[in-house]
Amino acid sequence: MASSLHSNNTQICPNPTALNGGSAADGKSQISKKPRLYADPPPLFTPSDIISEFSHHDPAVARINNGSFGCCPSSVLSAQNQLQLQWLRQPDNFYFNQLQPKIIQSRTIIKDIINADHVDEVSIVDNATTAAAIVLQQIAWGFAEGKFCRGDAAVMLHYAYGSVKKSVEAYVTRAGGYVIEVPLPFPVSSLDEIVKEFRQALRRGKQNGRKVRLAVIDHVTSMPTVVIPVKELVTICREEGVDQVFVDAAHGIGCVEVDMKQIGADFYTSNLHKWFFCPPSVAFLYCKKSTNNSDLHHPVVSHEYGNGLAIESAWIGTRDYSSYLVVPKVLEFINRFEGGIEGIKKRNHEYVVEMGQMLVKAWGTRLGCPPEMCSSMVMVGLPACLGISSDHDALELRTCLRDKFGVEVPIYYRPPKDGEEGGVVTGYARISYQVYNKVEDYYKFRDAINQLVDNAFTSASLPIS
Repeated sequence: MASSLHSNNTQICPNPTALNGGSAADGKSQISKKPRLYADPPPLFTPSDIISEFSHHDPAVARINNGSFGCCPSSVLSAQNQLQLQWLRQPDNFYFNQLQPKIIQSRTIIKDIINADHVDEVSIVDNATTAAAIVLQQIAWGFAEGKFCRGDAAVMLHYAYGSVKKSVEAYVTRAGGYVIEVPLPFPVSSLDEIVKEFRQALRRGKQNGRKVRLAVIDHVTSMPTVVIPVKELVTICREEGVDQVFVDAAHGIGCVEVDMKQIGADFYTSNLHKWFFCPPSVAFLYCKKSTNNSDLHHPVVSHEYGNGLAIESAWIGTRDYSSYLVVPKVLEFINRFEGGIEGIKKRNHEYVVEMGQMLVKAWGTRLGCPPEMCSSMVMVGLPACLGISSDHDALELRTCLRDKFGVEVPIYYRPPKDGEEGGVVTGYARISYQVYNKVEDYYKFRDAINQLVDNAFTSASLPIS
């Protein structure tokens, strides 16, 4: 479908068929099974509508990093502003009569989208990091209250998000838990590599009579980004007697298939501001009803403490809750794409793979994983001659691309393995694709790297900061 993106400079998606259906090649529609707000479908977006919805983005920047902070369309921002003004106009009325019903409405929409059994299983919090703290706090109390033995294990992926690793250290390690990191290869060639390493880690966790109290599994790792086979890993956890499974899916909803009944985890969290078009910041935490959740509490204690996590999380003191309340407006926005969120996910995946393949062909490198292990993000190998030899080099190159070329993209340093010699690709870029992106964004990135290569640039030539 290479030709589908190669159109004029103002087109966001290839054409109205590809914007509002399957691929540009087949023109087939993908009918969404997710909830809609209207009996009659709203008018579908045109390319110019999308440009208008994201006109607040900096036009000088090739923004191919949706994965970090997400995006929010103007119509949703306007709805958020109206909610903020309603609060400021008469906060008492908003607090007593509107806030909780609106939060329940948002929770109900999320419940339907993620295929949960009951709205009570869904809490809204400000960030997936907060959700992780809620789950890990419960594990820490298990150690403190003698429910777990000192040295019992928690297992997490080596590529777990940095703040989640710190949370595991703060809550589990400090409480006396033994933490095992699952080493994952990168680049990765198959799901089998991940499954094999995960099984081995669980077995290490059960050595010497220990019990594995918690497994923390990413659905989509952040850096490097790879889609993890969560359903299979959760099944393995059940077979191996792991007490509880927490899926950290900061990049989940709007990026990959999110189905609580199919995944089967005890806890699942995902940000709504990354790939679901909400303003920052808002996330949901799913807690399976069959799990003993009596010890789950929001880490910020307020008047609702003890009334259940969903109620506690809906009021943690006076603050701006407007990002929690715009979920209905976001759904309205999403349903103006043919296929709703399913169609968006499908097209984003196809386009990011196409752009990744264009870049590695231009640079003679490779993708970080097979296309089927990519979501709406993919790792793209950079020319080895750039000489990226540390995390600092990666950050400095990212800064250089932003400041000198107007390209925003994260860079990952992959240390050489034992026995690897010169010419090895040690730098990878994580590119994202979202509905506002256009092919010129990726050409701009390609040309920037080509210019650096032509100028014999190396990371060693960057100023030491």
